[in-house]
Amino acid sequence: MVTTSKKILDQLPYGKSFLFVDELLHLDENGAKGTYTYHEDLPFYEAHFKNAPITPAVILIETMAQIGLVCLGFFLIENTKTDQNISLAMTSNAIDFLKPVYPGEKVWVTSEKVYFRFNKLSCKVKMENALGEIVCKGNISGMLISKAHE
Repeated sequence: MVTTSKKILDQLPYGKSFLFVDELLHLDENGAKGTYTYHEDLPFYEAHFKNAPITPAVILIETMAQIGLVCLGFFLIENTKTDQNISLAMTSNAIDFLKPVYPGEKVWVTSEKVYFRFNKLSCKVKMENALGEIVCKGNISGMLISKAHE
């Protein structure tokens, strides 16, 4: 799993300032689990909100998509011997937000594959805080796309 996790993390198409995956704890054909800590110096905390920073919902969705959809998608692609010159892009989400996430908090994201067919991956995802409370949950889907010529 360590080799697979490292390989998957190395394939992620995000730069350091937009990578919301610290570690992958579990990865198999049915789902993924990973963590991320929202460091206090992340630039969006300056303005969201002034004097009372909170992690933007769009960043929470992105974190769930990176861990629960993209990492799982790369794992599935690798294990189905599909063309390796592809990536995964989020196509839809329906997320319920239940609790705020503040600077410095660590979260755990768990995804469960709903289906992977016709180049589309759909997952049920949830994010929990250090107390085991559900922060947000819902469904995220993505589509396999061909990478641009490099």
